[in-house]
Amino acid sequence: MNYDQKMINRIKRLQGQLNGVVKMMEEDKDCKDVITQLSSSKSALQRLMAVIVSENLVECVKAAEDNNEDSQALIEEAINLLVKSK
Repeated sequence: MNYDQKMINRIKRLQGQLNGVVKMMEEDKDCKDVITQLSSSKSALQRLMAVIVSENLVECVKAAEDNNEDSQALIEEAINLLVKSK
């Protein structure tokens, strides 16, 4: 799978968020603020995982169709990956 620059940028933003959380913890910020930032980071990560799985699924199904293969197993695998990411 080819990971595009948008995906890489999402990871970099997530790294920045997590670095901010570390700084908040080091500065003994209120736990509600820390949890809010962690929750935001978790949501961003889950969205990225969904994007990666869905784009991979599209690529795999197209490849299976091009090779006259059954794509059902690939679809089931993608669904399992999505379930695991929750």
